[in-house]
Amino acid sequence: MTEIRFYHLQRTKLAAALPKMLEMCLSRKWRAVVLAEQSDQVIALSEALWTYDPASFLPHGEARDGHAAQQPIWLTQEDENPNDATVLFLTHGAKSDTIGRYDLVCRLFDGADDEAVATARVCWKQEESDGHHLTYWQQTDRGWEKKAERGAAETG
Repeated sequence: MTEIRFYHLQRTKLAAALPKMLEMCLSRKWRAVVLAEQSDQVIALSEALWTYDPASFLPHGEARDGHAAQQPIWLTQEDENPNDATVLFLTHGAKSDTIGRYDLVCRLFDGADDEAVATARVCWKQEESDGHHLTYWQQTDRGWEKKAERGAAETG
């Protein structure tokens, strides 16, 4: 089953947290799809990835750029995997019918948005009943702390 990580953003916004996570993916030679709900969100994420750190470069693309298969990070509002990614990032409440095709799914949600938190809870229950391995990570002043784990690789 797929490993699904729930990231509860409480200290930073998505545009600050996502680039660090994508850097980690690239350092491990993993390809990623970042799924948002709307095209304007995809454009905003792309701009954030270009500008988040002047000393860094995150190679990525989206529909306006083309060449999806060549992009190590693909940003989209479509439930697609044109770059053969093994990691899926779900942002802005986006949903995918294909999470089982990925090794890892990271669901990032804004803790200041009550609707986003409620949606994440519904997704947790559904994905737990589907048999996926779930972990819940909460953003603290010390970084990310794992607060819960359910499923096949559950410990302690």
